[in-house]
Formats: sequence, C-alpha cells, structure tokens
Amino acid sequence: MAPGLTSQSSRANAFAALASRATFRLCFFHPNPMRSLLRFSLLVFAFSFVIARTWAAGPSYTIAVIPMGNTHEYWKLIHAGALKAQAELKAQGVQVEVIWKGPLREDDRDQQVQVVENFIGRRVNGIVLAPLDQRALAAPVEQATRAGIPVVVVDSGLKSTAAVSTIATDNRAGGRLAARRLGEVMQGRGNVILLRVVVGSASCEAREAGFLEEIQASYPAIKIISSNQHGGATRETAMAASQNLLNRFGGQVNGIFTPNESTMAGMLLALNNAGLGGGKVKLVGFANSEKFADALTRNDLQGLVLQDPVKMGYLGVKSVVEVLQGKKVPAEIDTGVRLATKENLGDPAILALMRAPAE
Repeated sequence: MAPGLTSQSSRANAFAALASRATFRLCFFHPNPMRSLLRFSLLVFAFSFVIARTWAAGPSYTIAVIPMGNTHEYWKLIHAGALKAQAELKAQGVQVEVIWKGPLREDDRDQQVQVVENFIGRRVNGIVLAPLDQRALAAPVEQATRAGIPVVVVDSGLKSTAAVSTIATDNRAGGRLAARRLGEVMQGRGNVILLRVVVGSASCEAREAGFLEEIQASYPAIKIISSNQHGGATRETAMAASQNLLNRFGGQVNGIFTPNESTMAGMLLALNNAGLGGGKVKLVGFANSEKFADALTRNDLQGLVLQDPVKMGYLGVKSVVEVLQGKKVPAEIDTGVRLATKENLGDPAILALMRAPAE
C-alpha cells in the first residue's frame, strides 16, 4: 500500500470497527427494535458518507523541503517551485503538504543534519533536500532511506547513492560559461580573482572548478592571481573577504568571478566602495535574484549565470510523489543554465529565471 494511503485506511478501519460494535448493541440490547433499526440505518448512512469522503479525497502525502539556508533569494525560488507542484498535484486530486524548513545560514551543517533527522522522526512521506555539504548530509539521507523515506536531492550533489534522484544544474558547465563571459569582456587578457564560497558545497566547488578549467584552457593570456580565498555564506563575510582581496590586488585585478549570491553581493559592495565599480574591474557572478538586474544595467556586473531554481523545487516535489506512487524517476535531471547580460535583460525567459512565479 502506498504510504500516503495509510492514514486513510486506518480511519476507514476504525469507522468499520465502530459501526460493527454499534450494530451489535443496537440489534441485541435495545428495548425498542423499530427505534433500533432507525438508528442503525442512520449510522450506516453516516458511515458510508464518511468512507466516501475519505476515499474521494485521494492520496495524501507530507513532503519536507529542506534548503541550504533561508536568507538568499535563490531559496525563495526553490520554495516557489515546490508550492507550484503542490498546487498542481492538488488540482489532480493528490493532497500534498509541503513543509519548508532549513538552517538560517548556508554554512550550518549541524543544523541541517538535525532538520533532516527531525523529519525522519516525524515520519514524513518524503524529503526534498539541498545538501549544504556533500559529505556531512550523506549519512542522514542514508538513514532516511533505511526508514523507507525517499529523498530527492536538488541543487547540489551528495557523496552517496541513497537519493532516488538528483535534480540540479550542470554546475561545472555553468562555471565554464562564466569563464567564457569574463574572458570575452576582458578581451582575453589580464588578471583574474576567483572568490570561492565555502568548503564542502558540491555545487559551488563544481562551478569554481569549471571556471578555472575554462580560463586555463581557453585564455592563456589571463592569469589567475588568487583562487584560494572563501567568502562564506553571508554578504557580510563575503564583503570582508572581498575587501581584503582588493586591498592586496586592487591595483592588479582586471576581472573577478563570484560563484554564488553571497560572494557576488559582497564583492559588488567592495568594488563600489573601492571605486572599482562601473566596469573598471569586470565582474561575473552566479545567482538568481532580480535585485542584481540593476547592477547589470549600471554596468557594475558584466554577466550573471542563472539556474532554474523554480524548476528544481517543482520537480523535486513531483519526483518524490511519483516515487511514493510506485513510479520510476530519472536518477539525474539537468535543469539547465543561462547567462544574463545587460543586452538580454529584457528577454522574458531571462526575467522568468530571476522572479518567483505569480501565485
């Protein structure tokens, strides 16, 4: 039996047992047989109505959706996608409750592990997880699988085969795309800084690796002057790291790549504070947020690599439900990547990747 039907079957069995006991008492112990028969008929009618309502409602599932954090706009788009799937499934007669909960910061591994373990204890039907650390979250996902709770991983990979599906961007390809854009606006020469994010994030590390590979392979006249600093999970920590880099390399750097929302926001502020905005130092970032559209328009930002987080959240919930229904889902789904520039910012397809869908 599908997990979502368990509670409905339990209620139906409970009603049946109650009706049986009531029928026995009414038929054999009531002093007025006619009144007994009338009450019995009413009881049968009520019982039939409740059973019909129970089964007509269709299957019901509780799905936990666990982001890496809650502060960046990107996760709000993942959430919007999950709610879109919930609404679509409801229209099809499948009741889905999406519970959204994750750590506040994207570097709090322990809290995300605890969130996963708490949902396992609550016996949710399925989990959609964006693991903030590819190793630290492997054991909790394996624990969920042993408990019969399917897990779909979105956004970032996991060092485990326990997840039923991974739905994400080809982040290495996204890093290469960023390198080509930066190489183009730098006219193939100059000095570049890569500001990394955090250790352990599979998605960001793949972007960083792809960027370095493409720069080194395609732009021999571009020199990487720094690639070992991490900006961290917040705009504030990223801004501090950016200021330190600009204090050291501000007179040499011609281009910078920032692989996520926090590093890009921090570097934008640091460049402007140092008088290096407006294209004096070329900047290419990796994020999904409409707030960066102005930076593209002002020429503070020369390129923005976009993922499809709404699609990730949507397919994450849909895939978990399909698994619960006994269907097969692809082991991996690539949700694609696009590049936003000042020139194509008015493209509806680009804007759609930066805005949450209308409710």
